[in-house]
Amino acid sequence: MIPVSFGGLAALLAFTSLDAPVIPHCTKTIFIVTMPSTKNPAIKKWIEQFLAHSPPRTKSVVMTLFGDAITPHGGEVWLGSLIELLAPFGISDRLVRTSVFRLAEEGWLDATREGRRSLYALNASSSSRFERAYQRVYAPSDRPWQGKWTLLFATSGGITAAQRSGLRKELLWEGFGMIAPAIFGHPSADPQVIGEILNRVGVRGTVFVCTASEAELVDGRPLSDLVEECWQLESVVADYEHYIERFASLPKLLNMKNALDPEQAFVVRTLAIHEFRRAQLHDPQLPLELLPARWPGKTAYDLCYQIYHAAYANAEKYVLDTLRREDENAPEAASYFYQRFGGLT
Repeated sequence: MIPVSFGGLAALLAFTSLDAPVIPHCTKTIFIVTMPSTKNPAIKKWIEQFLAHSPPRTKSVVMTLFGDAITPHGGEVWLGSLIELLAPFGISDRLVRTSVFRLAEEGWLDATREGRRSLYALNASSSSRFERAYQRVYAPSDRPWQGKWTLLFATSGGITAAQRSGLRKELLWEGFGMIAPAIFGHPSADPQVIGEILNRVGVRGTVFVCTASEAELVDGRPLSDLVEECWQLESVVADYEHYIERFASLPKLLNMKNALDPEQAFVVRTLAIHEFRRAQLHDPQLPLELLPARWPGKTAYDLCYQIYHAAYANAEKYVLDTLRREDENAPEAASYFYQRFGGLT
């Protein structure tokens, strides 16, 4: 047993993953009994090797946590809890503070002060866009396709140069291909997303939006040829293959008899979804019918699902325990959380 002060314990708890309440500053001496570790040694080794070779960028993994863990639990988090959640990744409190400050400056997060504490939540103007991007991460990769294409274009004098540039940037980010100057197409575009883009750029009612399909009575090139013409998929393939290579061993390790510690489950789940999100970032989300044979995106998605499904329950315990150390009313995960990947139960 090691004697420590209450003040020292409070500081320790702020930067570790101990499952104990934060204790107000006090100078009395207490004793901590060291308990035997229950961590899975194979998973512990995998995590250590992964973080040694590929430590995640703080700002990026903060956004992953908001999408994967914080939004389902009410959408807001105290800075102390966020620091504690990121500690198992080897990220210091200074880096966390700097990252959330920058994300707030960029308009992604809102900060609310309460005494010396700060509460962070997604900015209202960016939350819908952010949540939609994350819904795409968890959506099944083999959704049915009706064979229709969505086309957007504007006449030369219909919109300003600034609007044209903004529209191009937004559409390319959403996975549209540029068929010709100022003509964009996608085979499975979401009408709601298109509406949000047109509103954001300020061109609703001034650009043309239509659906297209192949003409049966005319001998022309198949529309499927547009995939090779308008999208550069080589880098997307490379990113997915890299993901598969790095995470392929995890499902077997997670199925070993050793119990999965909640903190380990949280780290594994977060890394799996974080790296999958990065691999998927430039994927235009084309229907499988239009993609090359043995498309690695589907293999990567299935692998991510296996890892997530094996780790999510224990990871949820870790997330909720951490959040409730500063907010005893932190809610359980919303029902939509369990619909991820087509259903987690």
